[in-house]
Amino acid sequence: MPTTHEENTHAPHGSPPAATLKELIDAHLHMPFAFRRNPHESSAVAAVDEWLCARGLSREPEVRSMLCSTRPAELASFTSPGVDADILQIVANQIAYQFVFDDRAEQVGRRRPERLLPMLCESVAILRDGEPPGTVLGAALADLHRQVQERCTPAQAARWAWTSSEYVHGLLYESVAQNGSFPPRTGLCTAIRSLTAGVEPFYPLYEAARREEADPAELRHPAMRRLRRLSVDAAVWTADLFSAVKEQRAGGMINLALAHQRAQGCPLPVAVTLTIGQINTAVREFEELRARVEPELSPAGLDCVEGMAGWIGGCYHWSRTVPRYADTATVSAVP
Repeated sequence: MPTTHEENTHAPHGSPPAATLKELIDAHLHMPFAFRRNPHESSAVAAVDEWLCARGLSREPEVRSMLCSTRPAELASFTSPGVDADILQIVANQIAYQFVFDDRAEQVGRRRPERLLPMLCESVAILRDGEPPGTVLGAALADLHRQVQERCTPAQAARWAWTSSEYVHGLLYESVAQNGSFPPRTGLCTAIRSLTAGVEPFYPLYEAARREEADPAELRHPAMRRLRRLSVDAAVWTADLFSAVKEQRAGGMINLALAHQRAQGCPLPVAVTLTIGQINTAVREFEELRARVEPELSPAGLDCVEGMAGWIGGCYHWSRTVPRYADTATVSAVP
């Protein structure tokens, strides 16, 4: 799968020294998207907790602890500040579901990727064929699919299901790479990361926010496809900056900063700096391409692009404040 400027790893220069990794990121990362939050955030926080409880996803203490440290409704608010309450709720529910599913997949697939097959095949059967679920996680996914189908057009719901299936496949690739004989190369890491990011399923929801459908030719245009790729990569690579310390301590492999560290044999602060340079290139290309194509887009297309920008800025503002990645503020930026 093509990714964004994989070989552009020049570090930025000329900035003052930083004491911690968080300060290093804040000082060097190009982030033109201002912090915004959705006015319906507080309602979404309460509603997503109710949904998780009703679907049986928050029964286990470790799951509740994970959700407290990741704040899924807050990520939904930061990435989707302009959508209505109904769309925000679907976004928040899906983020919470993906956090739970991702952690469960990591536990189940640890050391034995084949153990993931039943839960992943169930998800694909629900999304592709409308099969009835047989597990708690499957029932939650089926309910989420129902919410999407009720708000979106059939074409939008189909795109949501397809990209959600790609996310599911990505978790299997991640488990295989994580348990391989050799650490994955940087290009393979970014290809898998673009799938496990799980960002693309949200784009049809932003199109549906206006209750109209973008022209299929507009969505398939090379410029729109490139904007989607840039958005996903910039968003998830930014999250990788802040999660690198946690992932390194846990033995994680599929993280761009850690991939640079392995490839270059360098300290983590240097690898983070290389990753920042790669993200900055992607963000600037996104800005330039967006400015060129927006005058030609339909209102629904504009909403899609606004949602793409929202994920770049929202991931940054969420990652730097969420408790799950708090260790970034305690690790020295000095190599």
